[in-house]
Amino acid sequence: MQSTARTNQDRTGKTRAALLAAARALFISKGYAGTSTPEIVAAAGITRGALYHHFEDKRDLFRAVVTEEAREVARAIEGRAPDTLPPLEALVAGGVAYLDAMREPGRTRLLLIEAPAVLGMAEVRALDESNSARTLGEGLAAALSQAGREAGLPLAALTDLLSAAFDRAALAIDSGADPADYRAAISALIRRLVLN
Repeated sequence: MQSTARTNQDRTGKTRAALLAAARALFISKGYAGTSTPEIVAAAGITRGALYHHFEDKRDLFRAVVTEEAREVARAIEGRAPDTLPPLEALVAGGVAYLDAMREPGRTRLLLIEAPAVLGMAEVRALDESNSARTLGEGLAAALSQAGREAGLPLAALTDLLSAAFDRAALAIDSGADPADYRAAISALIRRLVLN
């Protein structure tokens, strides 16, 4: 009995992973609007019924794809900005990690172009706040606290503005700008914000 449950669980996981992978590739190459559910199921090698067993609709599938992308970015940031680093250095390392993580092919399009258009800014903001903006806010608070500058500063607004700078840098890099220039600029921006 237990092996049957495990087999069903494995099959469910594989089907879901195939859908996510196929949808991700199509959303990147054709955009959300240009991708149809028949194309997704054909690319995943499953039935349309299986798609609707796992996801309510194409938008729900897209939400799952971008949620996983956002989690990957947050994991990359957390991996490069461990608690063992001093707060300012962790914040800088996290900023560079964000830019590097966004260089994953298609990620900038999914998270910064398609997601706001498909899901709306309120949902994208909530997704960001539970992932990379969360890590940024925590890191910024720790660095400002260590520098003795946290009192009276509007942390949420600073986090939002710094996040926008990171996103703009990711878009520029995705469009062909030199990543090293943006890594240096983001690092300088963070240091100036915290220390001045």
